[in-house]
Amino acid sequence: MFADIAGFTAWSSEREPSQVFTLLETIYRDMDKAAKKLNVFKVETVGDCYVAATGIPDPQENHAEIMVRFARSCLLRIDLLTKELESQLGPGTAELAMRFGIHTGPVTAGVLRGQKARFQLFGDTMNTASRMESTGMKNKIHLSTDTADKLTKAGFGHWITKRQDLVHVKGKGDMQTYWLLLGSSSMSETSSVISDDTSGLGAL
Repeated sequence: MFADIAGFTAWSSEREPSQVFTLLETIYRDMDKAAKKLNVFKVETVGDCYVAATGIPDPQENHAEIMVRFARSCLLRIDLLTKELESQLGPGTAELAMRFGIHTGPVTAGVLRGQKARFQLFGDTMNTASRMESTGMKNKIHLSTDTADKLTKAGFGHWITKRQDLVHVKGKGDMQTYWLLLGSSSMSETSSVISDDTSGLGAL
């Protein structure tokens, strides 16, 4: 999963570095908490981009379900956070919104040795997930066909809807993609659980 703050570049160009830090720290801290509760693996953050994965390091059969629940929880929570931060960080903060892209597939994981060695994920799955994010829209969770198929086979086909237009992805051509339906009643029930107590959800 790749998540990006839509409108961040323009917003940050008019802010002090300390204000940019406050925004990112607040958002990332909240996302980290949700990731820990739902057993989502945080890979890294690069600027205003948050990268996470499920199914690693331990396999999770329902990894697609976990990830869309995580993304939805973060999207709704961050919408509230930006509104709360507007009085502190100035006009325009409340208009900031997240854009999510999710793809399902195999990855290669490893630590690149060097002066600042760090754990990273590699492969076409990462590239496709990034494209899902960059071709998505603010306040939406954009899914590849592979992720949508995984959800449908697990009995959650009512969570998704087909995107009307095809998405052109560099190196892949035109792709059919899907949106996650944020108003699904079964996901709304989960949202309240995430906010209050997820200790019993296990690998959800």
